[in-house]
Amino acid sequence: MSRPLVMLLQQAALAPNNMNMMARMMGTLAQSNASPLYQLRNSWNPLLLAPNQLQLRGFAGLAPPESAVQKGDQNRHVGEPGQDTNYNTGYVAPHPSMPITSIYTRSAADLNEAHVKAVYDLAYLETIKPSHVPPKDLADRVGLTAVRFSRWTFDKVTGYGPKMTEASWLTRIIFLETVAGVPGMVSGMLRHLHSLRLMRRDKGWIPCLLEEAENERMHLITFFEIRQPSVIFRSLVLLAQGIFFNFYFIAYLLWPKACHAFVGYLEEEAVRTYTHALRDIDEGKLWVGTPAPSIAQQYWGLKPEATMRDVILCVRADEACHSHVNHTLKAVKATDANPFSLGKAQLP
Repeated sequence: MSRPLVMLLQQAALAPNNMNMMARMMGTLAQSNASPLYQLRNSWNPLLLAPNQLQLRGFAGLAPPESAVQKGDQNRHVGEPGQDTNYNTGYVAPHPSMPITSIYTRSAADLNEAHVKAVYDLAYLETIKPSHVPPKDLADRVGLTAVRFSRWTFDKVTGYGPKMTEASWLTRIIFLETVAGVPGMVSGMLRHLHSLRLMRRDKGWIPCLLEEAENERMHLITFFEIRQPSVIFRSLVLLAQGIFFNFYFIAYLLWPKACHAFVGYLEEEAVRTYTHALRDIDEGKLWVGTPAPSIAQQYWGLKPEATMRDVILCVRADEACHSHVNHTLKAVKATDANPFSLGKAQLP
């Protein structure tokens, strides 16, 4: 750098009201092909890459060349560095929305709507069935009792039963998904603040919890494509969200294990509910031949001819994995490393 230019930079830095001059000089430097600033800008600017070649974290609109099953389900387990473990031999399942690298080929709006996505093997989706983890301690019993009371109350209020219509199904699903997206966000936020406050690492819990919240939000947005709720319904959602958010916030501060147990059992009930919906679809009572919304095709990597049955299968698989995740997080210490691996979506 020439001596006159160095002198100009020093003068600009010493003059409090002369920041515009500094900015102009930096801009001039950036225009020069020989400038290190130009080279640095080119090294990170994604707009200078070739079209359709942006490598983005987690976008699953274009399926990877090989599925996780084709690759032999080999993954590395946290806590055992350098050791490859077989995913099918009982190791902890990863979160359904962990990153899957692919080439970004869709519009920016699709990318902005979801940070990470889940892609499932279609044969696997049919194997998901309702399951139950027996309570082992007080935290489990408290969480299970809270879920059973909440479900009994909500079933009575909404008229849940064998004669559900499409409208009643959508009302139930949309309302529940507005609530289901709260726990992951609250717990992730609280652990984030805890990490900042104590100035220590979180060991991987925060992304897992926030991605769970985003996954639930994408369920909600998918069903919004089918039905737009009324103003009264939205008001009820606002009230329920305000109550539940504050309740869960305080509960997680006081007893996080019971909160994870609560979510684990809540997601077990969600699997049962979506299994009921699938049975109604198969019996011709619900969404007969209804195509999957475009956002669902993009989010779960579904084929263009996919139907609402495929969407419900994917949502049920997500809920099954959320249940497994939260039961597992309840069982480990809050200071342990996140036991989930990257890049897979299916339970063992």
